[in-house]
Amino acid sequence: MDWIRKSFGELDAKELYTIIKTRVDVFVVEQRCPYHELDGHDDSADHLFCKDGEKIVAYARLLPKGTVYEQASIGRVLVHKQYRGQGYARELLEIAISHITDQWQETTIKIQGQEYLRHFYASFGFNEISDVYLDDGIPHVDMLLTTLPK
Repeated sequence: MDWIRKSFGELDAKELYTIIKTRVDVFVVEQRCPYHELDGHDDSADHLFCKDGEKIVAYARLLPKGTVYEQASIGRVLVHKQYRGQGYARELLEIAISHITDQWQETTIKIQGQEYLRHFYASFGFNEISDVYLDDGIPHVDMLLTTLPK
């Protein structure tokens, strides 16, 4: 499967609908966490995803610095439950980090990761910068990756 990266304006209506539906399926329904999925930041983001037919396999939202945080950030990271355990999350993060550091020339990336994934994010070099806290009832931790300028 090929990875696709598009700005908000490049997404067609069907792609945007499928992305939002998948995010709601994972973060709201599967995790039983009612929250405002549409937070007003999608139009500033690059959307990185791969598809199997029309199904979103994996997805992340890449936000430029100054959008949500002082730093560039990666959020809404997901792998559809049918595709978990097949390496998509690792590949997704590698591509996301590479895009932010190579294309945007950023040296710092912030994430607000679910606490149970902190070791996964640490394997990419992210360091915890907060204590564990609840966000919509789910334990999270803020993490920062600092890379060398390219």
